[in-house]
Amino acid sequence: MKILVINGPNMNMLGIREPEIYGDQTYEDLIGFITDMRGEDSVAGHELDFYQSNHEGDIIDAIQNAYFEKYDGIVLNAAAYTHTSIAIMDAVISVPIPVAEVHITDPWEREEYRHSSYVAEAAIATVAGKGFNGYLEAIDKLEERYESLQNK
Repeated sequence: MKILVINGPNMNMLGIREPEIYGDQTYEDLIGFITDMRGEDSVAGHELDFYQSNHEGDIIDAIQNAYFEKYDGIVLNAAAYTHTSIAIMDAVISVPIPVAEVHITDPWEREEYRHSSYVAEAAIATVAGKGFNGYLEAIDKLEERYESLQNK
């Protein structure tokens, strides 16, 4: 599988931003964690690309470009845009690529304004509150969907 991992606003500030909530590991640590797991079942054999932007339109462009670049799945942490961006939800709906939503923390255990997710309306699954491991679980969800489509 060819998978694009998209991270939204402020994810580049991991390790600096609210370490009491997000921990002290950096965005580079996140990428390293996922790529270091290539030997594990959840990542083995997959081609992974990473993208991060603080800009809504750039995230939409990345989702749309994933279709033209023939990705088989997208792992999307839209960060704060999860709760505000109908445009990102529409982009997910517009491409026939399965998207698994992921969050390092559990938004439903945080402030009330974080309890809604436009992305979840269009995603095949949401994984939240599992730290960096949530990305691996999201990849697993995409792999399950991919295999079920291949077996039809």
